[in-house]
Amino acid sequence: MKYIDAFVSAFNGTIDWTWKSIIFEVPWYTNYFWGLIAISLVVWLLEIVFPWRKEQSIFRKDFWMDGFYMFFNFFLFAIAISGFYKLLGVLFGDIGITAQSLALVDLTRWPMWLQLVVFFIILDFVQWFTHIMLHRYAFLWKFHKVHHSVKEMGFAAHLRYHWMENLFYKPLKTFGVMILGGFEPEQAYIVHFFAIAIGHFNHSNIKITWGPLKYLLNNPVMHLYHHAYDLPKGTYGVNFGISLSLWDYIFGTNHIPEDSGNIKLGFPGDEKFPKDFIHQNTYGFKRGQK
Repeated sequence: MKYIDAFVSAFNGTIDWTWKSIIFEVPWYTNYFWGLIAISLVVWLLEIVFPWRKEQSIFRKDFWMDGFYMFFNFFLFAIAISGFYKLLGVLFGDIGITAQSLALVDLTRWPMWLQLVVFFIILDFVQWFTHIMLHRYAFLWKFHKVHHSVKEMGFAAHLRYHWMENLFYKPLKTFGVMILGGFEPEQAYIVHFFAIAIGHFNHSNIKITWGPLKYLLNNPVMHLYHHAYDLPKGTYGVNFGISLSLWDYIFGTNHIPEDSGNIKLGFPGDEKFPKDFIHQNTYGFKRGQK
């Protein structure tokens, strides 16, 4: 009964929090619903005013489907899966595995700014490593193809991904948090909003490289080549950075041959890849598909 109660409580709690966000009953700085909309509108406006690929339509190919992906992955799927994550937490607790038992570092005594920096770096590295795995292994790549099926790049492509990716990213990100004492810093919303913003910019139709900071922060020029149809021979991908480009430069997976922005996107065989939301999200489960 305890497990059922935990599942139902988490599920209902996530629905309640999402609804309260929509009707402005949560603090603005933790309101991810309207925060996502605000960031999206700002980046979209910048795309309209300062387009990199000037021939690309304001309502580019798959604009509306990518918009749906944003809200599906960020909210609807989060609601659907919340009960399962809570249930796993209770199960692990019952066998003696807790966040505190795995902690390698106690951040509680550190200044808040340092907590946030370390939290951001650890989570970004975990996501960078996971991203490489999504490209490296065929089973995972079948799901990641959804993200790489975009043919015209724009901000909303940031959250166009198969819901299964949440099941790969979330446990590893949770493990990263557990290492850091088992908790998110009180002001972790700063990190999360920054990650949303930089992710939107990285997928946008805006030519930004951040100047000397390009070796630290990911950018639209760098990330466009991550989505390139034609990859360097002998590789399974380049420019895997999420928010930070740092890891690609350190481990030699960086690749920016030029910056015109006019390159073919996708992957070999993408002409046969499903074009609608439903079939894209069932594709990876069918046998015989690579």
